[in-house]
Amino acid sequence: MAASHLSGGRVNLAILREAARKELLECLDKCDGTKAVVWDEQLTGPFGLIAEYSLLKEHEVDKMFQLRPGRLPAANVNNIVFLCRPKLALMEIVAQNILKEEETGGSRKEFHIFFVPRKSLLCEQKLKELGVYGTFSNVDEYTLDLIPFDSDLLSMEIDSTFRDCYLEDDMTSMYYAAKSLMSVQALYGIIPTICGKGDCARHVADMMLRMRRELAGTEPQITPQIDCLLLLDRTVDLMTPLPTQLTYEGLIDEIFGINNTSVKLPPEKFASSKQQTGGPQEMPTEPKKLVLNSAEELYAEARDRNFHAIGPLLSRKAKLISAQFEERHGAKTVGEIKQFVSRLPHMQAAKISLANHTTIAEMIKEVTDSDHFMESLTVQQEFLNGIDTDKVNPYIEDCIARKEPIIKILRLVCIQSVANNGLKQKTLDYYKREILQTYGYEHLITLNNLERAGLLTIQKQRTYPTSRKTLRLMVDDVSEQNPNDISYVFSGYAPLSVRLAQFLARPGWRSIEEVLKILPGPTFEEAQRIPVGLRKKRTSVEGGSESPKVTLVYFLGGVTYAEIAALRFLSQQEDSLSDYIIATTKIINGHTWLEGLMDTLCPAPFPDTSTASKSKGRR
Repeated sequence: MAASHLSGGRVNLAILREAARKELLECLDKCDGTKAVVWDEQLTGPFGLIAEYSLLKEHEVDKMFQLRPGRLPAANVNNIVFLCRPKLALMEIVAQNILKEEETGGSRKEFHIFFVPRKSLLCEQKLKELGVYGTFSNVDEYTLDLIPFDSDLLSMEIDSTFRDCYLEDDMTSMYYAAKSLMSVQALYGIIPTICGKGDCARHVADMMLRMRRELAGTEPQITPQIDCLLLLDRTVDLMTPLPTQLTYEGLIDEIFGINNTSVKLPPEKFASSKQQTGGPQEMPTEPKKLVLNSAEELYAEARDRNFHAIGPLLSRKAKLISAQFEERHGAKTVGEIKQFVSRLPHMQAAKISLANHTTIAEMIKEVTDSDHFMESLTVQQEFLNGIDTDKVNPYIEDCIARKEPIIKILRLVCIQSVANNGLKQKTLDYYKREILQTYGYEHLITLNNLERAGLLTIQKQRTYPTSRKTLRLMVDDVSEQNPNDISYVFSGYAPLSVRLAQFLARPGWRSIEEVLKILPGPTFEEAQRIPVGLRKKRTSVEGGSESPKVTLVYFLGGVTYAEIAALRFLSQQEDSLSDYIIATTKIINGHTWLEGLMDTLCPAPFPDTSTASKSKGRR
């Protein structure tokens, strides 16, 4: 599987993928003979970006199964290899699989387990309690940390980071983040400057510095390729994940959901004209799966644009492709015909790509043109501008009365709360009462979780208007077609997190010290000592100016595609002082983020009164 799209940036992220592939194969080679790999379902997507099945087959992997309760499917292999996250609930399924396998008898198999990304003493203890720990020939770990998604994008894809840190007070994922940064430094050299904002950011930086001290100078001697690390805690900018993203990639994620660079779309929209006229039996039933990354030229050009700029772009591309195909009529000589034929595969691929993205854009437009979408967007923009944030919003009341999806209600109420630094007690109580009476009291814990996470709170000192004004978070005259500011990603709202990265590059955080004081968590800067011989010499580009620095922006608690687009926009500016690489614990949107904070109370079942009355009658 070619990974050319990973090596197109200032830092070659394909090296990270190669290191991950090599370690995975080393793990598999510890198990001699034929193998059946049993995957934790959450890992299949990330692993698909690291190694394809043909590569695993070369290392004697004959079968692959998902980790499920009960008995494993029959497999004539020497080894059964479990690859799973260190979760206690999964240990029970692993134990069940092994005990059922041993019950069946048959040929003797060896069992192995590799924890991803780290071994856990609690999980090992659980396996001992379940009586299967001694069955394993290998109990080890496969340290898959940051997975390269694109030439400038890395993610650990840990679902519950924000929840773990702020609701469960579990900092394990921050340890994984620190270890992932040590892996980055082992491959790309020590990062000279570490800046950060937020409690988790400080925690990660401290662990990272301690880990480096423990290495005591034994680290690889590599000239640094990354100049600066910016650690940003999600709590520093709670607002940005909540509004609807308005970039092409952001809207695909909002409406259809992008998982590990893949999206599943309604199959009937991609049916050929023959299939559409052939009746229901001719229609495809499997979702259309598309891989979305910069390997596809059109997608690389379209993904970070505001959706209003997509129609004109697709129209231009259609005319260009049509003109290219017309050139065949002008090809007279053998050489010209040969040249046209050699370009044909690329042109055919471009034509298919254009058809796919035209279909996706049409599906998105159906949603964005709807009244409910536009009304919701208008209310979001009003809240972001600080309009009517201190009273009950009639549109939210109407949505509750219509019993629209609760996640939509929670997003809107949270935007209002964050923009207003909390709601008045009376307003907050009213919203809570309406939500619980309409959607059920099982959502009481969810509301409590949102309060603890700082998303739905009682009004405190109003500092958000200061941040909005000083950092220019709202821009009135933004151009969606030819943007000159990052605020185009939300048609007027500039992500606070990206503004912080922008100010760090120019003119520096000292110019916004007052805002940094009112944002949650500590602000810090650390310098890492680098041996003289490894210090990076600034290379000049044409015109004699220095080439931009490389800054790794690491979002702890999740990042949205809108923020990724905004950072790419900054990298592409002619006067940019920095090229950005984005790393995160998870790629999120408002829906998935709030879903991760939701809990529902399950009421105890009522006793069967009919049975009780019958027995009473018999007495």
